[in-house]
Amino acid sequence: MASLSLNEKERAAVDRFRRDVLEASLSGVVLVRFTATWCGPCRQLAPIIDRAIAAVGNPRVKQVVIDIDENRLIADEFRIQSVPTVYAIVGGRPVDAFVGLISERELKAFIEKQLALLPPDQTEADLDAMVETAAAALAGGDAALAAETFGQLVREHPERVDLVAHYARALVALGQVEGARAALSRVPANAKDPAVQQARAALALAETAPAGGDLAALEARVAAHPDDHAARHDLAAALLARGDRDRAADALLGIIAADRDWEEGKARETLLKLIEAVGLGDPWSVATRRRLRQILFA
Repeated sequence: MASLSLNEKERAAVDRFRRDVLEASLSGVVLVRFTATWCGPCRQLAPIIDRAIAAVGNPRVKQVVIDIDENRLIADEFRIQSVPTVYAIVGGRPVDAFVGLISERELKAFIEKQLALLPPDQTEADLDAMVETAAAALAGGDAALAAETFGQLVREHPERVDLVAHYARALVALGQVEGARAALSRVPANAKDPAVQQARAALALAETAPAGGDLAALEARVAAHPDDHAARHDLAAALLARGDRDRAADALLGIIAADRDWEEGKARETLLKLIEAVGLGDPWSVATRRRLRQILFA
């Protein structure tokens, strides 16, 4: 698009188009929606295209709205004869277009078709790799490495509630309950992400651990009084605080086997929180739930 013989307004419009459309399309899909204030169908299409982009949920999709009366030069360059007209720009060039109103379902399919033209997002792949590495470190007992990595990722992507949740779980594993609570306080109460549910369950468990509990003393107390379920539950909480989920589960299952209704099912409630914190699909959780069912339905 030549910039010679253009007035100041036209040059500014061309510069914006190069920056917001052509350059942006080198790493994503840019939907250029040509519209006009007097156009009724244009007003109808606007919320439909907004919802379709939100439904696709891919940050590599953006929309640029161009009023044909305010930007005649660009409208003429695209030979716009009626509005609304929407062009998909990928890699600096138009790859598809439609004219008039279409449904949200059709728009969503239109956008996904353009996304298929893009190369893999290496940035997203790198992020996924870092999350996987940090999660493996947490599962393997290296909570310090996990907290450091997830903390960095949260600073870079504060909108990702799953990263905040993983960071909180790592802090819980380090015994930094206050820090975990502060991190989760930034997550909306109605967040349904599984990672958030796990982190909240892990925090709830950590908050039940006896402050400064002496593990050896609790073990001796349980050994001397096997029917002291309160002591056994305190032992389970202390074990959880130290990351020993196997022995904690053994203690809780021991209470349930002896008296499943103790304290209105408190031991079972704690065990279910532990399973939720680990993850319902985790092999350890599957095996532990199987043990619980065997006790409950024996």
